[in-house]
Formats: sequence, structure tokens, C-alpha cells
Amino acid sequence: MNTPAHDLPSRYGAVAMTLHWLIAAAIILNIIIVLAAPEGRTPLHMAIMSFHMALGLTVLVLSILRLVWRGINPVPPPPQGLAPLLRLAGAATHHLLYGLMIAIPLAGWLMVSVNHFTPSWFGLFAWPAIPGFGGLDKAAGHGWHETFETIHVVLGWAMIILIPAHIMAGLYHHVLRKDNVLLRMLPGTRLRSGV
Repeated sequence: MNTPAHDLPSRYGAVAMTLHWLIAAAIILNIIIVLAAPEGRTPLHMAIMSFHMALGLTVLVLSILRLVWRGINPVPPPPQGLAPLLRLAGAATHHLLYGLMIAIPLAGWLMVSVNHFTPSWFGLFAWPAIPGFGGLDKAAGHGWHETFETIHVVLGWAMIILIPAHIMAGLYHHVLRKDNVLLRMLPGTRLRSGV
């Protein structure tokens, strides 16, 4: 099945699907990495956190691209006959996911910017500090670091809760409602007719 690049009224296009699954894989991998990282400032811990930062910055860039793409490509509408409360819950969940996909890595970037730390993007180049935050003195930088770290961690846990809810919603649509909500985001699938 040849999927067009742009979104259709019936399903997402190849660009949206690719961005969705790349971002999903990167976020899940990043959660696993940070939860499994050893404690302490050992060389292994620092290497893992460097990878975590690079992957988080990748999520930020891909998420911004996804939002831009979504802004110029109308998304497929919710299925017909969906209860207003479920429609509202779906819209709210998507808005929260998009907000977290931007806010979590942004808080992480702010955290390292105020700490005068320059992360490497997978060893290819140094990622710059956010303008206006890299020049703080050490005392001010420490206070802001603690604030952004708290935001980063709290929002990270919110994402950990929201991801299974998003997956369960997709399975609810696919298994119980038997509509096309999940299928329209899966490449190479045929949509169910009459739903």
C-alpha cells in the first residue's frame, strides 16, 4: 500500500506516521534509559545521561516538526458516533502529549543551559545553551537548575502515566469499538470499511 506524504480525511500520511513513531520510540527509549541508569556520577552514568540528553533534544526538534506538519495538514476527524466525553478526552490527551513532548526536553535543555553544561548531540556537535540562560552566575544558575530539574522530572512522570493511557485508548478503539483510529496511524494497513 502506497501511503501519500500528506494526511487524508481517512488516515494519516507518511510524514505524520513517521514522525509519530520516531517520537514515540525515542520517548519510550529515553524513559527506559533514565529509569535504568545507575546512580552516581560514574563514567557509565555520564555516558547514559549524555545519550539521554541527545535523544531528548531530538524529541524536541521532531515534536516541533510534528506540530508544524499538523498545523498545515488537517488531521483525520474522530470516528463517527464517538461519545462527546470520549471525543473531549481524546483531544485533551493529544494536547497534553504535544505539550509534554515540547515541555519535557525544553526543561531539560534549560536545566543544562543554566548549569553551564554543553551537551553533545550524539558526539557530532555541541548543542548550544538557550540564549539568556547560559550566562547566569553559578549561584543563580544552581537555583534555576533545581527548578528546571523539578519541572523536567514531574512532567516526565506525567508522560509515563499518559503513554499507557494513550496506548490503551488506541487498543480500545481497535478491539472494542472496531473503528479505524489505530489503523489510520499504522503504515501499510487497510482501513476497515463501513466504520
